[in-house]
Amino acid sequence: MKFQPDKANVQTVTGYGPGWIGVDGEKITHSVIVGSDGLRRAWPCARYEDLTAEHFAELAQLETELVIFGSGQRNRFPPPAWLQPLMARRLGLETMDTAAACRTYNILAGEGRNVVAALLLEAAS
Repeated sequence: MKFQPDKANVQTVTGYGPGWIGVDGEKITHSVIVGSDGLRRAWPCARYEDLTAEHFAELAQLETELVIFGSGQRNRFPPPAWLQPLMARRLGLETMDTAAACRTYNILAGEGRNVVAALLLEAAS
């Protein structure tokens, strides 16, 4: 018995590796915000250390039910103060490494959830 459709009707991550991510077959080499509603835009941060509270305030402005934060090659949590704008709007934020965030985004988007992934892509080492 098949539970998953052959082709999702939403934007999906089609591949990833050190320093790149594929979204619907397009190779992206910079940090990016993708959404199940078709949102795709650059996220101006090249390293975890470049992130600021403003990056998370930007995420709080999105019309979504959940934000998945892909924190790069390893799981790192943003300071709680940065999450205040998200909490004020009652938006959930899940943090994981970027590879896990890609997989989780695909699952939730494929289920029809209104989800956004903010994916930090660090330069390949």
